[in-house]
Amino acid sequence: MTKSIIITGAGSGIGKATARTFLDAGWRVGFVGRREETLLDAANGHPAAMILPCDVADEAAVQTNFEAAYTAWGRLDAIFNNAGIMITGGPIDELSVQDWRRLIDVNLTGSFIAARAAFAIMRRQSPMGGRIINNGSISAHAPRPGSTAYTSSKHAITGLTKSISLDGRPYNIACGQIDIGNALTDMAQSMTTGMPQADGSIRTEAVMDVQHVASSVLHMAELPLEANVQFMTVMATNMPFVGRG
Repeated sequence: MTKSIIITGAGSGIGKATARTFLDAGWRVGFVGRREETLLDAANGHPAAMILPCDVADEAAVQTNFEAAYTAWGRLDAIFNNAGIMITGGPIDELSVQDWRRLIDVNLTGSFIAARAAFAIMRRQSPMGGRIINNGSISAHAPRPGSTAYTSSKHAITGLTKSISLDGRPYNIACGQIDIGNALTDMAQSMTTGMPQADGSIRTEAVMDVQHVASSVLHMAELPLEANVQFMTVMATNMPFVGRG
């Protein structure tokens, strides 16, 4: 039976690369993102792609789109909770409450809303079960300077992952997290020109091909539900993480 997955933030970067990898592996893929034209471009007319334009922070829109995918496919095997934004800058007193709320609304509340919708489908479908994969970050373990909102959101994703993993046991729903470091996407181009370091310097950092992330998520998703990658870290080998600071 052909498996199905919904990927949020599928219009660009990690989400786009992962969605294309799942399509190439024979999965049906729901492309979730705010801009329909971007999703259409990412899907490139693939017959197994379903375009599901919505903001992950919009509960009603997420519910409608997830139910549409489930109705069309008859089953939801997995979700990759990938949508997110980044705000970096100065210390906490230079971060506006408005920007904090905007980031938390997407990175954390959006992940909660999408996971909640997927969990409800997986719990009631027959046979029961499925897999939720959350996109964490190296920042879930070690922050960058001036990343209060982003780092806080990724620490919270770890709590979300652990809670869903525990609550999903009676329903055969597995939940894991992938923590990504320096995958080269448009969002990460600044790493090749210079990033602020803990000692106040600006330095370039090692990066890796985003395809390594996509293949890792596919590995997590294709495990049988009796096995789970609870946490995986995929990072550029020489980036400043071990020993950061």
